[in-house]
Amino acid sequence: MDPVRNPYAPGAGTPPPELAGRGQILLDARTALRRVQGGRAERSVILVGLRGVGKTVLLVKIKEIADDLGFKAAFIEAQENRSLASLIIPMLRSILLTVDFSERARDVSKRALRVLKSFIGSVKISTGDIDYGLTINPEVGVADSGDLQADLSDLMVAVGEAAKAAEKAICVLIDELQYVNEVEFSALIMAIHRVNQLNLPIIVVGAGLPQILAHAGSAKSYAERLFRFPQIGALEPTDAVAALSNPAVEEGVEYDADALEEILKTTERYPYFIQQWGHDSWNHAKGTTISLDDVREATKRALATLDESFFKVRFDRCTPAERRYMRALAELGPGPHRSGDIAEALGTKSTSVAPVRSKLISKGMIYSPQHGDTAFTVPLFDAYMRRIIPTFDVISTDGT
Repeated sequence: MDPVRNPYAPGAGTPPPELAGRGQILLDARTALRRVQGGRAERSVILVGLRGVGKTVLLVKIKEIADDLGFKAAFIEAQENRSLASLIIPMLRSILLTVDFSERARDVSKRALRVLKSFIGSVKISTGDIDYGLTINPEVGVADSGDLQADLSDLMVAVGEAAKAAEKAICVLIDELQYVNEVEFSALIMAIHRVNQLNLPIIVVGAGLPQILAHAGSAKSYAERLFRFPQIGALEPTDAVAALSNPAVEEGVEYDADALEEILKTTERYPYFIQQWGHDSWNHAKGTTISLDDVREATKRALATLDESFFKVRFDRCTPAERRYMRALAELGPGPHRSGDIAEALGTKSTSVAPVRSKLISKGMIYSPQHGDTAFTVPLFDAYMRRIIPTFDVISTDGT
């Protein structure tokens, strides 16, 4: 069929043509935003799920909702080797400089900018010698202690007070939250706690891999009272069918029942893979019906595409020792698996490979669903590991 008319959208964070199965999450997000906007208490939100379930797509959609409601909304993506402060500073600067403050609110907004200037000075080591374009004098004695937990709280309170004076609400959206280290995450939690205590109009909506749950608990014991943690998983069968069929029907195309069943089975109903298989099935089909043969041929194309991009970029970030650990995990089949079983497959003890496991968790490659268990954060990655490293033998006795 005509590839120009192909309705599917495989890609990182690319909105699908049919956002199926996520209606309740978006409805809950809209309710939370409206409560904050109305001056009511509301918990912030962290979407939790594996790679490929559409967390980033949902964050983008929630930002659109916030924008439509009149929020000052800003989207940032946490990064492995970059401090949270270096991401937050330009975002808050932009918010404070673009809000239309009334005459009575300008003193509050100027104070918030001075507090931001103080904060910049206090975190200069982690942000580098960057000129953020603020020529205003700092607010002496506020957000300048050098203690990130205290200073970030001071800053968020000042920004929240400015937003309240301007009769505006702020939504901060943070993707890839698992890359925020424990000290920074603890500071963020404390800042949200303080903002909530003062009933200021700021809400944080984040997204992260499953390890963010343990990360939050380690950072602050009261994190579960400040956040809701909606679990984002594979689609239900009816939603997966809708994600495939509805965009095709709008273009006058339909799927054979066995073709749909094959895609759902092969993709395990993960949204990213559904888009990839739909895209490749469409491009292979010759008529207006997508058949089982079309899907089987599309599987070859889809796996080749994923192996060259989605999977490969993650594999390439790992050291030889980390790759051997992942290959041992893949050898055991679909997870999760006990850490001791993985070590046994490597011919060593769990304590010997613990540093490798820890690094892979930090890189977002694996996570621990429960104590002592290990699983891939990327669906279907075990099969990829078996394709890229076809044979597995005990390579070493020390896991390195």
